Amino acid sequence: MSKKLPIEVVHEVRDCCLCLATQRAARLLARRFDRAFAPLGLTNGQFSLMMSLNAPQAPTLGRLAAALAVDRTTLTAALKSLERRGLVATRLDDKDRRLRRLNLTAAGGDLLAAALPIWRREHAALDAKLSQSEAQKLRKALRKLGAETHMEERDPQHERHC
Repeated sequence: MSKKLPIEVVHEVRDCCLCLATQRAARLLARRFDRAFAPLGLTNGQFSLMMSLNAPQAPTLGRLAAALAVDRTTLTAALKSLERRGLVATRLDDKDRRLRRLNLTAAGGDLLAAALPIWRREHAALDAKLSQSEAQKLRKALRKLGAETHMEERDPQHERHC
């Protein structure tokens, strides 16, 4: 027979667990942005992925996976639907043929430009729920936690090939 923990422990985790709180908030935010982007046929994850590709230098699959904090398999699956729609293109690196570079296509850039006002509108609505100080502190704290976690997970062997 398993031992049940006291309800006070359940409340402690509910009230103190950063992981639980951020997961819950992330799921709610993801659904909000998914609904907002739905008329464009985009999800919040696709928007973030495409925005990450909107850079002067086409990133490698490995670097993009690290930047988005997803594994390469998950990223590859996410890219397939965007590639099928002609929004993203993959090409081999000019100098190292083992690496794949990811590019936003012209159609992808157009869709991203159409999604930006939606993203801004949703962020303005979210920011209205927080004071300016709260919003800045929240973003700063999340970036700090994300950066620390990313540094803890870094694999020096992997860095040489990305």
